[in-house]
Amino acid sequence: MEILLSIPFLIFMPLVISILLLSPLFTNNEIVVRRFSKGVFTFHFLYSILMLACFNQANPYVSEIHFFGMDWVQSLGIKFVFKIDSVSMILSVLTSFVFLLSSIASKYNIRKNHKFYYAMLFLLMSAILGIFTSADMFLFFLFWELELIPAYFLISNWGEDGAKKAGIKFVLFTFFGSMIMLLGILLLHYYNFVSNGVLSASFSDIMVSSLPGYIQNIIAICILIGFGVKLPIIPLHTWLPDAHTSAATPVSMILAGILLKTGAYGIYRFNYLTLEDSFKVIAPILAVFAILNIIYTAFVAYAQKDIKRIVAYSSISNMGLILLGLCAYNSLGLSASVFHMVAHALVTCGLFMVAGIVFLRCKTRNIDEINGIASNMPRLFGFATLIVLASVGVPLFAPFVSEILTMLGALNSDLSDVIKYIGIFSLPLLILSSCYMFKFLHNSFMGNLSCGFEKINDISIHEFVILAAVLLGLIILGLYPNALLNMIVGG
Repeated sequence: MEILLSIPFLIFMPLVISILLLSPLFTNNEIVVRRFSKGVFTFHFLYSILMLACFNQANPYVSEIHFFGMDWVQSLGIKFVFKIDSVSMILSVLTSFVFLLSSIASKYNIRKNHKFYYAMLFLLMSAILGIFTSADMFLFFLFWELELIPAYFLISNWGEDGAKKAGIKFVLFTFFGSMIMLLGILLLHYYNFVSNGVLSASFSDIMVSSLPGYIQNIIAICILIGFGVKLPIIPLHTWLPDAHTSAATPVSMILAGILLKTGAYGIYRFNYLTLEDSFKVIAPILAVFAILNIIYTAFVAYAQKDIKRIVAYSSISNMGLILLGLCAYNSLGLSASVFHMVAHALVTCGLFMVAGIVFLRCKTRNIDEINGIASNMPRLFGFATLIVLASVGVPLFAPFVSEILTMLGALNSDLSDVIKYIGIFSLPLLILSSCYMFKFLHNSFMGNLSCGFEKINDISIHEFVILAAVLLGLIILGLYPNALLNMIVGG
């Protein structure tokens, strides 16, 4: 069985399919392209589940690719090496699942240029999987930059008014952060060689204990800025609401469900694991930014009228929770952080899907213009209610587990009393999320049916499948969280 399991196949199979779709040899028939792509996404998800089922925490997947018998850039110790540990295994399966849901959602949301659209989806998937599995700093950066290309086209080409501007804003913000992050990676590579005599960019060969403290802090801050843009951390967040609002529904699902998690994973991989001494120094300050994310964006979300912008700002708030879990710097906090990455991905996929369905039927997402649609869309109302309840942390749903673990992780942190105090206030402050979520639910679905919406139809089979899959995942993880938690702690 192990012979059939391959990291390069997991990562580069979507890239090969992307190239195939872009070639003139592949048909332009919309139905064929859509069904073929959906079939490939389904196969990839099943393959990732197989890798998860065979995963051994004591013996993680490792793979290295040589070019004519040599490393990628042998003279600088840069290798094309991949490793899947417990955290990256979880995020790889999550990535495959979200892209599968996005491909199903694309049936009613994407109306043009299907070959290029699905090619960009596959390319973005390959880049994200490369980020989650790279065991070399420069290989990580290669995939980090590669994701900009498909993400820009997906936001700008199939979005609404202002999509091109939002796409450019996303690229500029991310590119700015990436250049500062690259500076940090170069400094880390150089000082690791100077201090330890090891010319290697592999994470396993980085030894920062011999580096001066101020050098470690400079490197950590540079790298943190790059990931802080993608997470995002306030005040580096302003690209996100525009990108989420302007992008098509399937793209918004990927942006919130997966792309933001690459920033959290980068902090985990570089700052949390590699630059741990500096992270312990910076963690209390980061925790302050985390609580700022939670509070500020909750108030901003409450003031929004567009459903997508409400969900977008709620995502920034939830990223603060993930960041706080990492700042606790203990097993509880790490478990909470990774668990919430999964829970939040499911919630945002469901909420953006609800927003997309409402827009397709009503031609607006303004909650002041939509009233009483529950009478004509009872199934959508049922799903929306349950997903909203999950998002605000009601017990028996996955986010409840991660929110409790985050507070416990912060309270048990040995780094600083600041983190403990923030942990105490973090959970009550999450009540703020119920304010804007129930406002959206009440204004959109309750009351008298607005004029012009009398003939709107309830959800289709495709939409039912997506919402049911999201809800099932939230319930399963809410009832049996140990399935995920044991893997995180054990890894």
